[in-house]
Amino acid sequence: MQQNTIWSARSFPQQVERDGDHRSVFQRDKARILHSAAFRRLQAKTQVLGVGMSDFYRTRLTHSLEASQIGQGIAAQLRNKQPDLTAHLGLNDTLIEALCLAHDIGHPPFGHGGETALHYMMRNHGGFEGNGQTFRIVTKLEPYTLAHGMNLSRRTLLGLVKYPNYIQTLNTKVSDNSPLPHRQIKASDWHPPKGLYQCDDDMFAWLIAPLTSEDKVQFMGYSSAQLTGTHHKTRFKSFDCSIMELADDIAYGIHDLEDAIVMGIVNRQQFESEVVAPLAQLDPCWLASNIASLCHKLFSSHHHERKDAIGALVNCFITHIQIELTDTAFTLDLLKYNATFAPAYQQALSVFKKFVYQRVICKPDIQLLEYKGQQVIMELFEAFASDPARLLPENTRQRWQEAEKVDNGHRVICDYISGMTDEFASRLYNNLFTPKSTTGHDNITI
Repeated sequence: MQQNTIWSARSFPQQVERDGDHRSVFQRDKARILHSAAFRRLQAKTQVLGVGMSDFYRTRLTHSLEASQIGQGIAAQLRNKQPDLTAHLGLNDTLIEALCLAHDIGHPPFGHGGETALHYMMRNHGGFEGNGQTFRIVTKLEPYTLAHGMNLSRRTLLGLVKYPNYIQTLNTKVSDNSPLPHRQIKASDWHPPKGLYQCDDDMFAWLIAPLTSEDKVQFMGYSSAQLTGTHHKTRFKSFDCSIMELADDIAYGIHDLEDAIVMGIVNRQQFESEVVAPLAQLDPCWLASNIASLCHKLFSSHHHERKDAIGALVNCFITHIQIELTDTAFTLDLLKYNATFAPAYQQALSVFKKFVYQRVICKPDIQLLEYKGQQVIMELFEAFASDPARLLPENTRQRWQEAEKVDNGHRVICDYISGMTDEFASRLYNNLFTPKSTTGHDNITI
């Protein structure tokens, strides 16, 4: 592996070595993520279905834990298939586990509804996007250090950057100085470009400092919106990040499907028409030959049969991943190689993800919940932005006052709201805007 010392470095050098602590760099990174407040809050943030609808389905926390397990499975398979290359790239199970655990900690309350709301409210102040917020949390906000966040190693940070360019560069929508009433905002008009915040460019610059100038330009390259149809879209990610993203996609496409089946949101006829039929037409592969029998088990009245089918689906995707060259122009091998699906399985997972998106996420009942959350977030943001010095909690107010000196106060308000859980945001909204029907003081802890 190239430049091991550089990639294990931290932006803020450890001042005091702890007696008897023989953990590796990545074991320390994982511990910092696992013990962070941002990670704990995932237990009360929406994954697909709203928190509180049922005790069965997944939250952001359980999704992240499952993605972590899948990521370790991918690493084990790659090490078995391509031992020399994985050794050369320094594939590390603890690192992959840490990346999967941390990948969603920047997501706001109420899922995509919250993300849309914050991006709209930040439209003239740098925008909002969940992955960009993750980078901001681990590098600046989480109070493991005074000003360097979790102070993770450079290679861990590189693995968390799925979209290595800035929102303002990737954004194709002109800033809007004549806002619509909140209830008229269309989510489809305000999907954020996926990238980092310009105000965090100091940490991104530190992260990519070891790269050659050519690798920096290549790494930050993007496809034009004329090709993507929406915003400009980045093209490259690191080797470790590619494994994390595959694990995330499998967990989303397969485990979230399980939630939808158990809760009766999708039925067998829909699945047979929209998943079984197209998968059966794939080039000869295990999944094409077995999807019909897996369908029977998925919709079986016996829970153990459904679990067996879910496990078989996850396994078939994990075992059809290999390491391939991304672009030979890269000097750094961590960028030159990515983990990818075999083509038939890439196509197959797209079918599953499309089914979950169209039959679950786009379902009117789910969209009503997203819309409701969207309104809650916009109302909270408007309230705090109207008089931050009066309404923000003391520690957040102090950060806002410092940020205002460089005209970045809205980012601090965004940090505060995006860090809320669904329940906290709802309770705060009720305390601010809903008159109490009984006597007594409102009660909320901020």
